[in-house]
Amino acid sequence: MHDFCLTIPYGLLVLVGGIMGYVKKGSTASLGGGAGSGLVLLIAGFLSLKAYGKRRNSHVALILQTVVAFVLTWVMGQRYIQTSKIMPAGVVAGLSGLMALFYIYKIATGGNHFPAKVE
Repeated sequence: MHDFCLTIPYGLLVLVGGIMGYVKKGSTASLGGGAGSGLVLLIAGFLSLKAYGKRRNSHVALILQTVVAFVLTWVMGQRYIQTSKIMPAGVVAGLSGLMALFYIYKIATGGNHFPAKVE
């Protein structure tokens, strides 16, 4: 599986979650953190997709995705520990932790792999 296949939906989920947190609770922290992180993930996902179209790996995108996933895991994990609320802190921390592991796997295996060219 290519990193952008999961990063783009993950970024959309984080972005929408940040916007919903702002709309429902008026939380500017949700808007800044969620929407900001979601946008960075979407940009990294699209950078990776464009690079894949050129049969290359975008190491910048992969590093960006990994850093954002680890930061979200840490921040939302701390929030979950403080509040014990599954939604949204526990869910985002768990999902981000899984994504961080996926990105580490992609880094360890050399990024996206390309199918052989058919001639």
